[in-house]
Amino acid sequence: MKTRAMFDYARLVLENVSFDPKLFYKELRKAINHLLPYDVEQLSNWVNGYVQDKPELHDSLNLINA
Repeated sequence: MKTRAMFDYARLVLENVSFDPKLFYKELRKAINHLLPYDVEQLSNWVNGYVQDKPELHDSLNLINA
């Protein structure tokens, strides 16, 4: 799978599981482990914007900032 496709897939999965903070955290961790460093940086930027209005997902930012 191409890296852009993997990034897009990770984003799609995260959007679909954002109703459950534990599942979101789990899928975010998996995405970070499978993406290339450049894609992880892009995903980090996307997550920071995505969780702005979702306070229940703010704990997942700890994973990004670690």
